[in-house]
Amino acid sequence: MVKVSIGMPVYNVAEYLPQCLDSIIDQTFTDFEVIMVDDGSTDGKSFEICQEYTVRDKRFKLIHQKNGGRSAARNTALKNMAGEYITWIDSDDWVEPDYLKILIDTQTRTGADLVNVGHKGYRDGNIYVADYEQAFGKYPNYVIPLEAAIHDSFWTSLNLTTVWGSLGTRELYNGVVFAENIDMEDQGTKFKLYFKANKIVAVPDTPYIYRKRSGSIMNPTEELLEDRIRKTEDMAKGLEILLYYADIVDFDIDFCFREFLGRMEYEIQIAKLNEEDKSKFREYIEGYKQKLRKYWGN
Repeated sequence: MVKVSIGMPVYNVAEYLPQCLDSIIDQTFTDFEVIMVDDGSTDGKSFEICQEYTVRDKRFKLIHQKNGGRSAARNTALKNMAGEYITWIDSDDWVEPDYLKILIDTQTRTGADLVNVGHKGYRDGNIYVADYEQAFGKYPNYVIPLEAAIHDSFWTSLNLTTVWGSLGTRELYNGVVFAENIDMEDQGTKFKLYFKANKIVAVPDTPYIYRKRSGSIMNPTEELLEDRIRKTEDMAKGLEILLYYADIVDFDIDFCFREFLGRMEYEIQIAKLNEEDKSKFREYIEGYKQKLRKYWGN
């Protein structure tokens, strides 16, 4: 059995794909397979690039499917993985040569069934590094309590909600399905691993590089109301799934409910809307909170 399966959704990323795949080939830990799922790319190049790497390196495997979104591609990858452990690398990002080694060494040393590392941000030729020692080091031996991990699912204060930058056991992923038809699919899925995990560890190493594409707007000066509502609804879909799971596993539902209400209130604070639209957005949030209280409140 191969030690690590790397899942990679691919969709119209020809510009970035060679750097990503080369960074995997350069890994110091070599017992891995890469499951690339081309999710119906239309750029005419991404699929061909993936094919080239399957010829160059037999550890690379390629699956093509009709476009169904990143979650659908992740679910396809999961069905075709043979590894003892599972990690993810998004096809427009890249990793440093010790990415897999750090994950595996940490798992071996700690016995954790879910290991996380920090990441660097990349935008327009610049690298940005956060202080993960401060974030993770406050927990003894970098062991993240379940409540802290769930808190992060609402607030992303520890930046743990992504599945890339993490390593989980095959058993941990058994029965896990990525939430489809939402953009923030990791936020609607990672907590499923938390509830199943016996031990969650996060180390401050930053061997994963997350690319913030130049075409996206990181800090818009003003948003459209419909865009802000769409983003908030997308986030809330994943968090509603979390509430259902918390209820099923008998986790502190009151804690989750309070976190959810607080997060929705925070959405008003961070919304970059004009005064008229902000008033309308506040009404939308209040209506959503009323719905939450109806189904989950005391």
